[in-house]
Amino acid sequence: MSSALFVALVLPVLAGVHYYVWRRTVRDTTSPGSWWRRAGTMLIVLLALLLVAAPPGERVLPAPLATAVGWPGFTWMAGILYLTLALLVGEAFRPFLLRTRQRRSVGDTAPAAPGTASEADGERSYRTGSASGPDSPVPASADRLPASRRMFVSRAVALAAGTAATAAVGYGAYTALGPPRIKHLTVPLARLGPQAHGFRIALISDIHLNVLVGRSRTRQLVDLLNGTEPDLVALVGDLVEDADVAAQGRAAEPLTDLRAPHGAYYVTGNHEFYSGAEQWVRFVSGLGLRSLRNERVALPGFDLAGVEDASGVDHDAGPDYEAALGGRDRDRAVVLLAHQPVQVTEAARYGVDLQLSGHTHGGQLWPFTHLTALVDPNVAGLSRHGDTLLYVSRGTGFWGPPVRLDADPDITVVELASPHA
Repeated sequence: MSSALFVALVLPVLAGVHYYVWRRTVRDTTSPGSWWRRAGTMLIVLLALLLVAAPPGERVLPAPLATAVGWPGFTWMAGILYLTLALLVGEAFRPFLLRTRQRRSVGDTAPAAPGTASEADGERSYRTGSASGPDSPVPASADRLPASRRMFVSRAVALAAGTAATAAVGYGAYTALGPPRIKHLTVPLARLGPQAHGFRIALISDIHLNVLVGRSRTRQLVDLLNGTEPDLVALVGDLVEDADVAAQGRAAEPLTDLRAPHGAYYVTGNHEFYSGAEQWVRFVSGLGLRSLRNERVALPGFDLAGVEDASGVDHDAGPDYEAALGGRDRDRAVVLLAHQPVQVTEAARYGVDLQLSGHTHGGQLWPFTHLTALVDPNVAGLSRHGDTLLYVSRGTGFWGPPVRLDADPDITVVELASPHA
């Protein structure tokens, strides 16, 4: 997204959302001029600035400073999302809570002794600037409730929303930063040779090495992959998140310890092209992974092919399906590595038996996990497209906030099955 478009479209929305959050969590819950209001206002402004600064800071700031800005900035991306959603839910309960407080105030108002004023009368006098007699009517609407009672409801709603948002972000961060699930999937392929029956492909995608996760995360993933004892490892793109080899090369180095009898293979993702795909292909090849750039290799019982990511078109290095899949023996099964699920359209045209992809993160954050599925059903899992099967991994990393909710990270061991075995 261009800077001008970001300023014109995104910044006004972010400003509006932050104003709403400030109004409901700070203005409505504190007294004018109080220390709490000043502190809350400064905190909201600081978090907003960090949120805006974190993405560009990841690319231009020195690593320690980028990390210091990135943790609160990226985490607040998820924080303000869930806080806003929780506050909007609270809007539905606010009128009910105000009416409840109103009924309690009516029930608690007792006749005053002659010549004295009740507490409610005193509050009305304070609010209106005029005295009220003991026979003055109790407010009939929530808007006319005493300020202290309205503030009590606002504080209750803000506290509940804050608790819910904190729980969501905390659990989502625990999920995103913890070890991915190891999933097992058996996929029958009609043309698979009997010698490939039971062949195990350990599929990993979207590691997204960045200023928040690094070498220790890669080491953890390599140990998990080796622990599955695969015949082959397939890394289907987005190894890094918008960083060059100088910044994140060391974090990727543990990939050199991947162990599989038939090796480890790699195809580019969109973020490699944002970062400079050529440098990453060279670096990954130096670690012992074979890059499949619009090409295929013959393995016992099937062919393995790989194409460039679709975003490579903008960098004069797009997918070439004819080079990867054309002129092959149609009696042999072919498994295609392609970063984006949308590439299955071309894969089906070339008679691919199985495409392995990532890219979607499974939606990464609720409710996008469900909203994305409404637009594109190929968000995660196995689906059929004509005679072609597509499997989409949720990936192991994250983009933006270090939070995953309703989209656990995964490594999938895909076991191929032959009808001729």
